[in-house]
Amino acid sequence: DDADRKRLGDRFDRLQQELTRRDAFQLDHKIARVLHGLGLDDKTFAQRVITLSGGQQNRLLLARLLLAQPDLMLLDEPSNHLDIEATEWLEDFLVKSPQAVIVVSHDRYFLNRVTTRTLELYHGTVDSFTGNFSAYWKQKADRLEVQRRTYEKQQIEIAKMEEFVRKNFYGQKSAQAEDRRKKLERIERVPPPREIAAPAMGFPPAARTGDIVLRVEHLTKDFGRGPLFKDLGFDILRGERWGILGPNGSGKTTLLRCMLGEIPLDHGDTYLGSGVRVGYFDQQLSCLDQEAEVVEAIRPPHKEYTEPERRSQLARFGLTGEQVFQKVKSLSGGERNRAALAWLGACDANFLVLDEPTNHLDLWARSSLERALLAFEGSVLLVSHDRYFLNQVVDHLVVVEPGRFRLITGNYDTYLQLVRDGLAGYGHAPSGGEAAPVEKKSAPAPAAESKSGKRKRKFSYRKVADLEKDIASAEARVQNLHHQLASPEIHRDGERVKRCMADLDEGQAELASLYEHWEEAVELNG
Repeated sequence: DDADRKRLGDRFDRLQQELTRRDAFQLDHKIARVLHGLGLDDKTFAQRVITLSGGQQNRLLLARLLLAQPDLMLLDEPSNHLDIEATEWLEDFLVKSPQAVIVVSHDRYFLNRVTTRTLELYHGTVDSFTGNFSAYWKQKADRLEVQRRTYEKQQIEIAKMEEFVRKNFYGQKSAQAEDRRKKLERIERVPPPREIAAPAMGFPPAARTGDIVLRVEHLTKDFGRGPLFKDLGFDILRGERWGILGPNGSGKTTLLRCMLGEIPLDHGDTYLGSGVRVGYFDQQLSCLDQEAEVVEAIRPPHKEYTEPERRSQLARFGLTGEQVFQKVKSLSGGERNRAALAWLGACDANFLVLDEPTNHLDLWARSSLERALLAFEGSVLLVSHDRYFLNQVVDHLVVVEPGRFRLITGNYDTYLQLVRDGLAGYGHAPSGGEAAPVEKKSAPAPAAESKSGKRKRKFSYRKVADLEKDIASAEARVQNLHHQLASPEIHRDGERVKRCMADLDEGQAELASLYEHWEEAVELNG
């Protein structure tokens, strides 16, 4: 009847509005977009969940969470099992998402892109910092400096008071000593600096090699499913640090093993240069005998290495005390990783080849490894999915993709810039033809050169001294903004935080331009 028709019509309208509000008519498209973004292709859509690999199941769980759109997302290492392309998609998704997010991650590049506040957990306590990982790292250093000065100053004062009490408690100044003793009891002790210790890490001086450390010529490898690499060629020169980057399954580890002669090539050759001694760190840590004690497992086969020397080497990588007498298999993942790095340091290699060396390392250990590799006098070739690590360490990249590759002079950020500018060309074999030549790409030079070989001016003429004054002023402004952002008071005003962050971005851009102007002036003013 009319009443039922009206009631059902109203209900239909309400349901239609709710479906529209929830974007339900795009649900299949949204599901496909999220699954594709996380690296699950169409052929997996109809599979039963139980048939998926562990990594695929983890990505499926993450997709389910993202599609549910809860008010708060708690993500524990969400980039695990994701390659770089999927991780970048997840970063973009989370940045655009209106939901609140709490994330645990060792991926510093991910943290820099996604987070706006950082919580540091240490010894059962939490310390809060404004901004992403890089902002945290800077604020942490500033806070530590203040904490050290305050703590050391109080310790000196306490030591003086205790010494006075000890010397005068039974003498003529006993009343004063008693007064000092009571003050000592009432004094509010400043806690020690909240300093997170990281292993020092370091590799011994490297013996000199020839100019060319590794030459790769027309390297081709095919396992019957199409070529992983075809006609790949490049030279690694003494002192260079190369990274290999690519999605899961693109053959990064295979490429390493091909270059080291562990896997036969279908075509091409690789040559080690004069005086090159390779130290190879593989993901499975097969360099370590799992049944041996740690102190024995790092003993190199080619030289005498006493137990005190081995224990000192392990301590350099953060393994001390009873840990060195445990069997390798009983160590945690991070401890095994550091033991393998200690073994690598004992090998006296001048060419370090590392396959995912940051696996299981915390942020502070990763930072120590970065410093150790930057200080290393030899050459380095490494595979890593840690984009922050690649940015800090490498000066050349081999970007591997199915059936093609790119050679980049620079780090990961250089590569991204070249891709955005359309300058990151491919080297690959066209179907049925010869291999296309690959051109090694590098970031555009900041200033052009004239025919005489001298740089042309990019900036107007200014005196070096005037530029140095402007640089000092800009540095002071940036430093002041960092201090403002480190202050708890500012965080009560969201608009003020946004203004500070915008001013900081503007100040840092101005400072970068001033540095470039100063370099040009030093070279050309004459």
